[in-house]
Amino acid sequence: MTRILLSALVLSLVGLSVQSQETNKGDKKVKKVQKKPVVPAIPPTHGNVSYGKNQRNVMDFWQAKSETPTPVVICIHGGSWIGGDKSGYYGRVKIFLDAGISMATINYRLMKQANEEKVVPPVKAPLEDAARAVQFVRSKASEWNIDKKRVGATGGSAGGASTLWLAFHDDLADPKSSDPVARESTRLYCAAVEGAQSSLDPKELLEWMPNYTYGAHAFGLKSIKEMVEQRERILPWIKKYSAIELVTKDDPPIGLYYGGVKGAKRGEKHRDPTHSPMLGLLLAEKLKQTGVEHILVYVDQPNPRLPDANAFLMQYLKK
Repeated sequence: MTRILLSALVLSLVGLSVQSQETNKGDKKVKKVQKKPVVPAIPPTHGNVSYGKNQRNVMDFWQAKSETPTPVVICIHGGSWIGGDKSGYYGRVKIFLDAGISMATINYRLMKQANEEKVVPPVKAPLEDAARAVQFVRSKASEWNIDKKRVGATGGSAGGASTLWLAFHDDLADPKSSDPVARESTRLYCAAVEGAQSSLDPKELLEWMPNYTYGAHAFGLKSIKEMVEQRERILPWIKKYSAIELVTKDDPPIGLYYGGVKGAKRGEKHRDPTHSPMLGLLLAEKLKQTGVEHILVYVDQPNPRLPDANAFLMQYLKK
């Protein structure tokens, strides 16, 4: 469980190292903060590859050594869709490469870019970017020695929400498109998430956790109170962009990983409700009812065989 909590923490960071310097300005000392980009310990096979039109649409890719096409994991960073970057997953590169699995980690449009581009609702931007990244990786299958079928994804927090949306969404491939990337499938072979938001419906979220507050910015609103007040207006968006609404029996295997406190129960206030295991329990109920293969791992329900998202992905992608 410590590993899970540490993973969630890493995913919540923006992935930048900070160096402070003091400079004199008049009689005052002013501390300047300089941000240095994180450099991966293992250089990517292809770095900062553009997969879309926005400057945030870039990915790093590491190719596993193999004579035959390899599985690949696409990593989607957390940060509430307002911050973070692809460097949050640099620490996992060796884990997957040693298992014979290639890896990509992506940046995507955040709320800032979505609002600048007047994307409605704003959450559409990061979600569709994640889908485009999957298509782009598949389009590189021959060049990058990738097995198009065995494409998995992982993410934490908002990156996990994006991952779940991808896992449950119908295929967004457009076979008639003039763009060869858009003709590729968006469907996943498997997915594993950490501390992911499984729903954007304020009604069910507040029933499960009365102190829940997250998600309004996804729809261009300021608070969950506004979400409740405008629920009927935004309901079509909830149905379209809330992962739990898209679950069908043909969805891929899902690993749900959460930290939290022991003994968490529905209807109670939770510490850190945004990443509470209640979100996993809520989704697990739907997956069980629908017949989707899944596991739920949290503080009250450890899984020694598949203790974390990495183990889950390696198990399913190497089948």
